[in-house]
Amino acid sequence: MMRRDLVCARTLLAALSLLVAAGVSAQQPPGTPSAPAPAPSAAPALEPKAIEVLKASSSRLAAARTLSFTAVASYENTSRLGPALVYTTRSLVTLQRPDKLRVIQTGDGPPQEFYYNGKTMMAFMPADKLVAVADAPPTVDAMLEMAYHSHGTYFPFTDVLVADPYGDIAKGLELAFYVGQSKVVGGTTTDIVAYAGDGVFVQMWIGAQDKLPRMARAVFQKDPMGLRHQVEFSSWKLDGAVPAGAFASSRAAAAKRIPFAHPDPGPRPVDAPPPAAGEAPKTK
Repeated sequence: MMRRDLVCARTLLAALSLLVAAGVSAQQPPGTPSAPAPAPSAAPALEPKAIEVLKASSSRLAAARTLSFTAVASYENTSRLGPALVYTTRSLVTLQRPDKLRVIQTGDGPPQEFYYNGKTMMAFMPADKLVAVADAPPTVDAMLEMAYHSHGTYFPFTDVLVADPYGDIAKGLELAFYVGQSKVVGGTTTDIVAYAGDGVFVQMWIGAQDKLPRMARAVFQKDPMGLRHQVEFSSWKLDGAVPAGAFASSRAAAAKRIPFAHPDPGPRPVDAPPPAAGEAPKTK
């Protein structure tokens, strides 16, 4: 049963309960004390079925030494007319635990390539023949954390790359419930769960048999526009062979180097001199 149907059913049952209680009260002799109405049973904040689905998916992903998949991400952004516009990217992702990642991205903007080999990370812009290179921590989890906080680099599918996907979600989990099943998304039967925490509400479709994510939709709670972010997953391969040299690029190595710079470095200190012409702003 879909969540909306479940809510409607509960609402109808609650209304019927109130009518029955009113009828019983009207039939009681005057002066007869009414029995206290039973407290409504609230659904648990973390429904066991939803947690079961999320944990099963996390275990399947975490157990794989290598992962590859395609992620098509769609982002809503405001337009000058008001209604949101949608921008889309397509990422070919290859992960080798614990210390290698490659993301080849095309989409509505310029193509980008990202390589991490356990020691360094590279962001390569093929059209401009520019590459940013930085030292990186020795694990994918630590690298993703550093890349986001230091350089503003973020992938919308980070939750499936980390060593413990459920552990990452559980840290701030406030609400989780099971919605039902779909036979449309991803061309297979999926379990639909919704959860909220850390200021974001997520609806996720996970394969009922293989436990692999097929689609996720997110809305940030503090976003007044309620703009939606969506990722569709396909072409999953777990524990497949990864070609030698997959996490490096000769074209990137030969490109002109530029510094990793945060896209939003924050306000510049008052006493700091402005960057010279052609120089990238210094980041913290």
